[in-house]
Amino acid sequence: MSADVHTVTEPGAYRPVPVAEHLPRRLTICLWDFSWYVRSGEGEPFEDLDAAAAATVMRGYNTVRICAMPFLLFGADLDTSDITLDRLGGEYGQGVRWYDVSSPTRFDGRAKLIELFEVCQRHGLFIILSSWEYQQSASFSTSSDWWDALAAVDPEDRCVRLADALADLVEFVRDLGLEDRIAFTELHNEVATGHLVDGLDADTDLAKVVALTPRLDRGLARFHDRQPGQPVTVNYSRVPVGAFRGIPREIDVFITHPYVYGVLDEITMAFDLRGPLATFPRVAVEAAGLLRAGAPAADEWVITGEMAWKMDATIVGRGEIFLHDWVDAEAFDRYLYERYESHRVEMSRILTTWLDAAADVAIARGIPFAFGEGWIGYTPLHGNFEEGPVGAEYCRFAIRESARVGAWGTIVCSNAAPHHSMWADVALQKWCNDFFLSTDPPATHS
Repeated sequence: MSADVHTVTEPGAYRPVPVAEHLPRRLTICLWDFSWYVRSGEGEPFEDLDAAAAATVMRGYNTVRICAMPFLLFGADLDTSDITLDRLGGEYGQGVRWYDVSSPTRFDGRAKLIELFEVCQRHGLFIILSSWEYQQSASFSTSSDWWDALAAVDPEDRCVRLADALADLVEFVRDLGLEDRIAFTELHNEVATGHLVDGLDADTDLAKVVALTPRLDRGLARFHDRQPGQPVTVNYSRVPVGAFRGIPREIDVFITHPYVYGVLDEITMAFDLRGPLATFPRVAVEAAGLLRAGAPAADEWVITGEMAWKMDATIVGRGEIFLHDWVDAEAFDRYLYERYESHRVEMSRILTTWLDAAADVAIARGIPFAFGEGWIGYTPLHGNFEEGPVGAEYCRFAIRESARVGAWGTIVCSNAAPHHSMWADVALQKWCNDFFLSTDPPATHS
């Protein structure tokens, strides 16, 4: 591949790095996120990566999307030969999806990465490289070193540092003959949601998308300079309709996370789950019957002492963690079902509109597009709304819509992965993946 495929010849002109010919015509994506290493201890879903990969392929997936811990392994001056990870602290976060770590894990970081690539090669899986490090990955460490190193980087330089770390990672796996496993690379997960936006003069989600662009542009340019043959991009939570002007010019794939929320937003907004703990509406939450007996005061449900740094290392709302840890999951599901009908039409309309909008952006640029997470939202660990009949039908609906708009890649659901209960619904995942793979390839990846 020519080394100048990314050259900008004039303002507005960009030649995207093409999708490699050996990659699948459609990507059926399973969200292994940071769990593939955080949840690798005894009895955990990723203790045996070979078994996890075999189960992933059996369900019809051909791609995993991961936090490759690039900053830790290649961007920080830290000894990564003996990494120890564990839960956040005691029972804190144990009712939260992705956070319910039951066993500690200890490994050599680069050896773990090699193992992942070799396992994926054996099972025919491809990898979307990303990072969750400026959102939560470091919060599982038993030492603050990882988080301290992340926080020490000037916010203006964080995207470039990530780009360099990811470029080093690509070189590392290339030297091992494993580069062909990479589908494409993301500078970071959900770039406008987390510590990449620190210091920006922006107070809304859409404003952050636009204000962040210069930082992203520098990071993308650095990666392209160092790895001109590797497609690179950034991704966004939801689909940033109203801020498309902020999407960097030099992306090679457009990837978004269409979480429609809808009825779930009713809970989030009614009980201010992403607001400060000091104003958590305890009386209203109890009146709705959502708390289990014995729940402490919300502002007491925090990590203190020498591990207090973890509260900064994760961006999940503190009120949300409190409710998810102490929720009556059955009551939570019932609350959603009782209110779902008033949101049903709008949720479907938003999902269709967002997928159409994402397709339009990508087609206008001549690049492939994918959906890396979605569909309803972030429910408590033991809630089953998204795994139940309503959520499962959204999975089928979203797969049909992903195929209709010509997506290169999509997911069954963010919760369809080895560390979530939806993993048990094999039939749903096989149907969704088989349907998506059976449709015509998108025009941007023929």
